[in-house]
Parts: sequence; C-alpha cells; structure tokens
Amino acid sequence: MKINGVEIEDTFAEAFPIKVARVLITAVNEKWARVAAAETTGFGTSVIMCPAEAGVERLATSEETPDGRPGIYIQICTPSFKTLEEQLLARLGQCTLTCPTTTAFNGLPDAEKQFNVGFKLKFFGDGFESAEEIYGRKMWRVPLMEGDFLVEENFGACDGVAGGNFFILAKEQMPALIAAENAVAAIERVEGTITPFPGGIVASGSKVGSAKYKFMRATTNEKFCPTLRDKVDASQIPEGVSGVYEIVINGISEDAVRKAMRAGILAAVKVPGVVKITAGNYGGKLGKYQIPLHEIL
Repeated sequence: MKINGVEIEDTFAEAFPIKVARVLITAVNEKWARVAAAETTGFGTSVIMCPAEAGVERLATSEETPDGRPGIYIQICTPSFKTLEEQLLARLGQCTLTCPTTTAFNGLPDAEKQFNVGFKLKFFGDGFESAEEIYGRKMWRVPLMEGDFLVEENFGACDGVAGGNFFILAKEQMPALIAAENAVAAIERVEGTITPFPGGIVASGSKVGSAKYKFMRATTNEKFCPTLRDKVDASQIPEGVSGVYEIVINGISEDAVRKAMRAGILAAVKVPGVVKITAGNYGGKLGKYQIPLHEIL
C-alpha cells in the first residue's frame, strides 16, 4: 500500500493494556492551564523507568469546562489501579494544587472505577477545608495563599490501551521531524488519546531487554538506527533513509488509539521526504492488541 507515494508496510503495532485516569485542569487563562498540565504530566514518557506514562490530551474551551475557564485534559497511565491512584494523588497534590489559579475536575465521571483523590488532597487544608456542591459536582475547597484551590472529590479511571505506535522513515532527519510534529498535531485533535513522549515524539525507539547487558529492561532498537544500517543484521532501514522517529499513543480505548494512529499517519505522509511508515511489534508477545496499519487506513 502507498499513500501520497509513501510506502505503508503491511505490519501491525503491538499495544498492551494499561489503567488510565483522565483529569481536566482549568485555570485563569490558557497559559496557566498549560503550565499546570505540563508539570502534572512531567517525567511520564514510559513506565520502563517513569512512575507513570502521562501527557496532554487536548485543550478544552471555556464553553465546555464546568467553571467556564480555559482548560486542558490530561491522562495519567500506570499498569495497575493501585499505582494509578498513588500517581494521581502525588501529581495533583504536588503539581496541580501548587500551580497558580488551577482547579481539578474528574475527566471520567461515568467510569465505574473512582478514586477519592480530592477527598485525600483536602487534608492539605489542615482542618480549614470545606466541601461544597459547585458546578453540579462535589468539590473540596482548600485554602491557599492565593485564595482557594478547588478539587473534585472523585477521579475516574478505566482500562485503556498503551503502546499504539508507528514509525516515520524519511530521507533526512528534518523531514522526519516535521512529519512527526504534524502527526502529533493531528493526534491532538483525536478525543481520548495522548502521545506521552517529549513533544509527542520518540527519538529513542527501544526493544525489550538487551543482548549484551542483562540488567537492562530496554535498549536501543538497533534495527531502526540509520547509523547502524551497515553494522547490524536485518536492519530495517532502507537505503537513503537517515531520519526515523516513532510516535507512541496511549488512550482510553483501542478504538481511540486506532483513530489517533490513522490521523497521525495521514498527516505524516503529506511531508516531502517521507518514504515509509511502519510500526513496532514483538510478534504478539508483548501485548494483546494488534493494530494492523493497512486495516486502520
């Protein structure tokens, strides 16, 4: 299959189950909503070494937020509900509560699984906190130096999908980067997904384990390193390709991840210099979700 002259390899992305919480952070303006979202989702690229995978899902306009202020939806993902609750408490308490003018709302109010994270955060008020029904939701009001921090009592979580992915192969590094940037911008318009790596882009695609260093959980994916094309067996780098980036996608459902992959690929293939799109998998040994590129396109 080719789209816009770009080869789409007949392969699949291998994804795996993960637990997902979704939070809506609002602030006095978009600047402070972005600051809070960036801080709250920091150090959240991969659970290989990060305590969570986290990222910005999308902007929320003042017309759709409960308090009528600009907002941002974020997602926090971990392998278990126990660690997810811990990460919600730590990140909302240390990064959202401490950021000027923020309010935190439950982004999955209808989810069966709910954590009383807001109730636990209210103890920061040292007895001066109070519960109120605001915006049709049960909120806790916690006194701060700047005024009051409002946080919803419960935050929902669900079974999600992590590790949806595709690789962009281009003649040079910059066309590959531009294509990756365009892909991330397109994915940001898809409801229910995040791209947790820096700027949504993976420069350091990895494989599970190591052939040389047994203590390593993950190491460089040498088959997709252009500078190793003539040094390793079974290199996946075609002749003339010197730039490769991976896009990794997490989401609240497999359908959301599929839609995001499709949107990202269709945006990437429009960039001159891109020659191939492929995906990462481990023959079905890593995760139970297999997302074929040809099928989603």
